[in-house]
Amino acid sequence: MTETQRPQVHDECLMPVMLYIRQHLDEPLNRKMLATLAGFSVPHLHRLFTASTGESMTAYIRRTRMKRAGQKLRAGAVNITEVALAAGYASHASFAKAFKQQYGLSPGAFRELGCFAATQLLRKGSFR
Repeated sequence: MTETQRPQVHDECLMPVMLYIRQHLDEPLNRKMLATLAGFSVPHLHRLFTASTGESMTAYIRRTRMKRAGQKLRAGAVNITEVALAAGYASHASFAKAFKQQYGLSPGAFRELGCFAATQLLRKGSFR
């Protein structure tokens, strides 16, 4: 296998992991189980995942959960606390702080944006 082929093979091995993460965002995600799914050890999966995506699995999971939370808010979710709990946060306050850090707005202010502006902010991925 050449060096140029290796990253593509690794990306293909990571796709089931990324899909599993996206399909199970409401559940606790275990790194050992994700590594088994990919067929790698936990440290090796961590290295490959970070090299392939540019972020750790933890950061990817957090960002993906936050994006889904933003989609729920954009779609009209009324109870921010329920959105926070579904995103894996223990409280409205911790979610609001993380949300503002990610998007530059509180969840309430984000919810008041028009659909287009909210969608653009979610696509951009981060306010920064």
